[in-house]
Amino acid sequence: MTNFRAIYSSDLNHRARVVYMYLADRADRDGKCWPAIKTIASELNLSRSTVKRALDDLCRAKLLTKETRWRENGGLTSNLYRISTHFGGMWVVCRCWTRKNRSLIFMR
Repeated sequence: MTNFRAIYSSDLNHRARVVYMYLADRADRDGKCWPAIKTIASELNLSRSTVKRALDDLCRAKLLTKETRWRENGGLTSNLYRISTHFGGMWVVCRCWTRKNRSLIFMR
């Protein structure tokens, strides 16, 4: 089970908190997940714009990274999101994909 204390005590807005918890719940053992923005919005009863803003908020807070994934034929596929989680006083970077930004953030 994920420890959300760092999220609860953060200055993040509600939309970012709920999207972070959604991604953490959907992530695999390595913290990787790749849900579509439309899926996140539908399951959380949020607009797509709100989800996009929340993802941007999480990236700015260094709790999430986004990475574009490409198909072999050169077309875009779903984004990989990498969530960062806080366990035992250490930040651990988890991988998650996205369509727009390509970055990797290491946290301590």
